Amino acid sequence: MNDNVLIIHPRDNVAVALRNLAPGEDVKGKGVVELRTTNEIPTSHKIALRDLGAGEEIVKYGEIVAVTTREIKKGEWVHTHNLESKRWKK
Repeated sequence: MNDNVLIIHPRDNVAVALRNLAPGEDVKGKGVVELRTTNEIPTSHKIALRDLGAGEEIVKYGEIVAVTTREIKKGEWVHTHNLESKRWKK
């Protein structure tokens, strides 16, 4: 299998693209089950592993790194246009 994403921690609800992913591309990686991109995902960016509701926490590295600002569909690009970072907030 040629993995194109990486799930860093078992608690994560996002994966990281290992290369640019095209819209409609099958997502492959350890722990990924039946996932297809909904839009282009740039290399090193996040992709939703499941549907996420507005105000839901984004978990990466097993830690909360952001909160969604709107609903995000499974397979969608997760980035600054649909989340608010929590890394620097106290």
